[in-house]
Amino acid sequence: MNESLKHWEIIYETKTPDQVSWTQKKPATSLDFILELELKKDAHIIDIGAGDSNLVDHLLELGFENITVLDISVAALKRAQGRLGKDASKVKWVHSDILEFIPSEHYDLWHDRAAFHFLTAKENIDKYIEIVEKAVAKNMIIATFSDEGPLKCSGLDITQYSIQSLTEAFSNSFILKHSKIEDHVTPFDTKQNFVFGLFEKTISQN
Repeated sequence: MNESLKHWEIIYETKTPDQVSWTQKKPATSLDFILELELKKDAHIIDIGAGDSNLVDHLLELGFENITVLDISVAALKRAQGRLGKDASKVKWVHSDILEFIPSEHYDLWHDRAAFHFLTAKENIDKYIEIVEKAVAKNMIIATFSDEGPLKCSGLDITQYSIQSLTEAFSNSFILKHSKIEDHVTPFDTKQNFVFGLFEKTISQN
């Protein structure tokens, strides 16, 4: 078991949603951005590094039919599946490190809240962008800690982004359509400043 996988398995096996900073009862900004896109119900959507995020619950409630949830932690995926119960069968579950992910389809929407910023080495950031460029057909939502947010999360270093630096990171293939800076209030009443970007692909699929 690699160190990253081991780290996240321990987190999800030992902590409840109320004990981790990223928990949102309702991912309002992500949902607002998704609704802005007016996607068809059969659109292919993937949530990257989703953990046991509640976004999938809301997407199912909205009637979306082709949802994929990816996470490095088996424990996180099992927890989400258990929460959804019989509705878990409506979702594709992918256990993978994002840097080892080989997409089998093109996605109308790639969503990543708080996974991309865990990549700190340039070669890993470049690899993520390469995967995105191949996998995304149209739209992407990325949310990371802003340059006024934390420097670490779950004991790990992260990469902070401004709207400008986030836009520049994906500028070879995407243009920024909409952005938002917001404070996320954690379950233990601290604040984490996030930058959200809604991007549209500008080049053809590879």
